[in-house]
Amino acid sequence: MSDSVPWLKDRVDALTSWDEVKLLDVQLDRLNTWYTGGLLCIGDAAHAMSPVGGVGINLAVQDAVAAARILAAPLLSKTVTVRDLARVQRRRALPTAVTQGMQRFLHARVIRPALDGGIDIAGSPQAPLPVRIVRRIPIVRSIPPFLVARGILPEHAPAFARRSNPN
Repeated sequence: MSDSVPWLKDRVDALTSWDEVKLLDVQLDRLNTWYTGGLLCIGDAAHAMSPVGGVGINLAVQDAVAAARILAAPLLSKTVTVRDLARVQRRRALPTAVTQGMQRFLHARVIRPALDGGIDIAGSPQAPLPVRIVRRIPIVRSIPPFLVARGILPEHAPAFARRSNPN
């Protein structure tokens, strides 16, 4: 290895066993309260998401849009209160909880069975039932991509934050 990656030459013996190699520790959790005076946590700071579905960034952006919409006027007038911050959490708590619930379901019913038994998750007869259902019913097949892309409570930038049409 030291010949192919010379900059690792002095570290090639650093690991003595695969037990020293750590994999990603997936956690799904969220703060009980996302705010306090002068601080609002959004995205990963407020709620850790699993990489399943790649929805973490979507929720973070939606949190930011909701925060901008709710807090713009109070920020401009320098009158932001803890109640304003709480409004952001109230707006974003349900989409976060639902998304994490879906991720927990996928971990338990799709990913864990695939890892434990080495079963095929591509839709073969031994694939977990949720995978087989999604693959066989067209309308159900369209739901996961929609939820990943939009979420259950999509946020929209307020008019003042939108770019004007250049045409």
